[in-house]
Amino acid sequence: MGVRKIGVLTGGGDVPGLNSAIKEIAEAGWTENIKIQGIRRGWEGLTHLNMDDPQSRQRYLLSLTRENTRTIDRMGGTFLHTSRTNPARMKALPDHLKASAFPRKETKAGVTYDVTSRVLKNIEELELDALISIGGDDTLSYSSILCAAGVRVIAIPKTMDNDVQNTEYCIGFATALTRAIDAIQRQRSTIGSHERVGVFRIFGRDAGHTALYTSYVTSIRCAIPEYKFNLDKMIELLLEEKRDNPSGYSLVILSEGAEWNGYRVREYGEPDAYGHRKKASVAEDFSDELKKRTGEETTISDLTYDLRSGEAAFIDKLISCTFAHMAVESVMKNQSGLMTAIAHGCYSMMPIPDSKMGPRCVDVNAMYNTERYRPKYFEKAGLPVFLTRV
Repeated sequence: MGVRKIGVLTGGGDVPGLNSAIKEIAEAGWTENIKIQGIRRGWEGLTHLNMDDPQSRQRYLLSLTRENTRTIDRMGGTFLHTSRTNPARMKALPDHLKASAFPRKETKAGVTYDVTSRVLKNIEELELDALISIGGDDTLSYSSILCAAGVRVIAIPKTMDNDVQNTEYCIGFATALTRAIDAIQRQRSTIGSHERVGVFRIFGRDAGHTALYTSYVTSIRCAIPEYKFNLDKMIELLLEEKRDNPSGYSLVILSEGAEWNGYRVREYGEPDAYGHRKKASVAEDFSDELKKRTGEETTISDLTYDLRSGEAAFIDKLISCTFAHMAVESVMKNQSGLMTAIAHGCYSMMPIPDSKMGPRCVDVNAMYNTERYRPKYFEKAGLPVFLTRV
């Protein structure tokens, strides 16, 4: 029997390009006479869904058609909404599940519940032949759990950090870079007018791809999580550049997870469902040190949530559309446990990465000049367009 019904969800942070993928999955379903069941709010849609409650079905289920997805690619965000729910580590149960028995685990942060059995039941009651999950490392880590439990799962990688293993590109990366570059170029005039040091903070908790590639095309210094820099040396380079600049300013971009020798990025707040706490601004701390040591004035700019807003750039739309059709095609071939990817510069289907692999980090030896705190520009012949191979 062929594929009759595919579920699709988006988890974690939103990025430009998600709606292009959702629209094209719906289009592929229409073409192949397959029902596409949208699941709202990521994994929460499969943990909190109560099939016996019409209001719950209305909140968490949305059939995707050509008609209701026709124009969604013109907008940012995700048409299906999202959450950071981890069904394997739920801190609280919805009311209709509180009387149920689920495996529980005692942690320092409190008790968590594994409600995978409920997720499997909802998938069965929805009569899904397969599930397409769109997300980053955290969303994909639970995709692997479902796959191991016997669910046919195909994944699509998305994250502005571009740090998912087994692929050279994730949806959202190109648009984030385009927005970051535009913001930096606009702010040059203000920073130059006041003859300051401009300090930009950008996404990149564990991997510095976003900072590195932004730096690559704007020709400014950068700091990435993969390499702890020398604070005195970075300040010296920035002041030297400021003195040599006819406009009297210099710029640096810091990944949110960047650190210098003897410094650790501070964290605050409760851990989320995947164990992540919010990071304090390394840009603020770096600026404080620079002022204290040199008396120089700084301008601090946080390039974070604005980068994930609005319509996707061309590259993200192209890759999103292609990944969507690849995912549906893979389901139709009865494949499971695979992820749409770009490998060696080509579209490919790769295994959903094991969460134990951690994030895909910058190859410091090949990509980062640790003496100048800049990207390396030489020896690129023969590399894929995104300059790295999985």
